[in-house]
Amino acid sequence: MDEKRVNNRRNFSYYMQLTDATTKKLVGHLADISTGGFKLDSDGPIPLEREFRFHLELTPDVASKPFMIFRAQSKWCQTDPIDPFVYNTGFHIVEMHLEDHDIFNRVLQLYGSKKSKGSGYVPARDSYF
Repeated sequence: MDEKRVNNRRNFSYYMQLTDATTKKLVGHLADISTGGFKLDSDGPIPLEREFRFHLELTPDVASKPFMIFRAQSKWCQTDPIDPFVYNTGFHIVEMHLEDHDIFNRVLQLYGSKKSKGSGYVPARDSYF
């Protein structure tokens, strides 16, 4: 698949859970992140093109509010190459308030570490969107 990502993604060094804002059920946790999307690790596969309203708990070092809610759509899903009981899913951010976008960028800067070339795996579908 051709690379469609405009911004480089970063490994995510902080365990942040994403829950469904409507059902309050855990969907997964952030594995890596870019300004336009993210990879989520979950216990089960997530259908393609499914849209979620995600609830993300925030820490005081990134925001003065306790959480943010945004919409994102799944673009690909595959079994993790190391752990066959984990699924990796790429998401594209569909809608996020401007203030929350600034917070998301702070999360990216604080907890995202640049991927070094040649380290780690590159998923078969190396794109969030």
